[in-house]
Amino acid sequence: MKTKGIKNLERKMEDVGSDGFRYRVLESAKDFKSSWLGLGQVLFSVWKEKMYKEWGYQEFETYVSKEIGIKKQTALKLLRSYSFLEKEEPGYLESGSAGPEGAAAIPNYEAVDVLRRASQSKDLDREDYARVRKYVLEDGKDVGEVRKDLASIRKERLELDPDEEAARRERGLLSRLLSALRSVKTELGNSSGLSRDLIKGIAALTQTLEDEIGDN
Repeated sequence: MKTKGIKNLERKMEDVGSDGFRYRVLESAKDFKSSWLGLGQVLFSVWKEKMYKEWGYQEFETYVSKEIGIKKQTALKLLRSYSFLEKEEPGYLESGSAGPEGAAAIPNYEAVDVLRRASQSKDLDREDYARVRKYVLEDGKDVGEVRKDLASIRKERLELDPDEEAARRERGLLSRLLSALRSVKTELGNSSGLSRDLIKGIAALTQTLEDEIGDN
């Protein structure tokens, strides 16, 4: 954050006083460079509880832009990255590695966002995720390096066993189709607008897919 931005934050901190959650958010924003986790944590509370409305802002993006001095895209990455660690890697947050004394070792929030997206990727397995996790949380690689490593992992998978990769992709497609059919069945219910043959056909296809991929 630029010196001008820090001075603006300090001025706002004086305006709101030293008590309350609003001051804490501003203080965390000032410390953003040394530890983004603190800012991510408090911004998550501000967003979830809509505290910004109490402070005179109608939209979250207006609040972070005018009061905190960061862009909406940055704020959303902070929210997602912190929320991901809290939900999926609570042990990391509790281990002390993310504390103030370990600020230098804290991974970049953009690298954590890459890890978050990797955890949701259909073309990566648990072993792949474990490798990316190590790069981000243990090795502390920056976002550019992590993206390159992730691309290499995907390339390795294709080169080592293209048949296995093709089968895994096919299974993923069938799983998504099965999920869609289940949703259709639920929404249709006992709809009288469709023929019985069509409803039976959907049920039969759903059962066939469940048998094929062993998903019950």
